[in-house]
Amino acid sequence: MHTQLASSDVIHPYIERRPDVQGGRPVVKGSRFPVSSIVQSYRRGLSVEDILREFPHLHPAEVYDALSYYHDHRAAIDQEIVALTDLQHVMQQYPPTIAPANHDRH
Repeated sequence: MHTQLASSDVIHPYIERRPDVQGGRPVVKGSRFPVSSIVQSYRRGLSVEDILREFPHLHPAEVYDALSYYHDHRAAIDQEIVALTDLQHVMQQYPPTIAPANHDRH
């Protein structure tokens, strides 16, 4: 008999959430590297091997666990990715600190 586990019951040994790191977003344990970055790379068509070449500080188990975490928390990670890639939302949350140059000087 196969018992279905709730996503909150699944342990992801390489993923953590800390309030003081990336605003509490899930990251690779001991780093500031967000799970959403791995997911975005994977969605762009990169294989796990490609992701490891692109981010050589990551280990295979960390990448696979990040993808597993995503599948267990798909809605939350998808929402995070939408928020991070919505330029208008990002500009409102993190306004530019440098004003554009005034090109109307005489």
